[in-house]
Amino acid sequence: MNLPDDEGLIFVRGGMSVTNTTIHMLFCFFAIGVVWVDDEMRVVDAKLAKPWRPFYAPRGPAQYFIEAQPAMLERVKIGDILEFRA
Repeated sequence: MNLPDDEGLIFVRGGMSVTNTTIHMLFCFFAIGVVWVDDEMRVVDAKLAKPWRPFYAPRGPAQYFIEAQPAMLERVKIGDILEFRA
């Protein structure tokens, strides 16, 4: 992944869901850090997603998920409130 440690990709879903925020790592050749966030911007789950795994689902419903370098997981924990800045 060519993203710097302080950047990531934010995916937005139309509403809160476990199913619609589940990801897969098929055909991925590197691990990523994934953080799931609910509609109140609270972190509901965070995981290291490893290559070639069929799926990763959050522990609870989320509306957003962030994919970034694994180092992101050292800075975010479940229950944190996030603020997105452009």
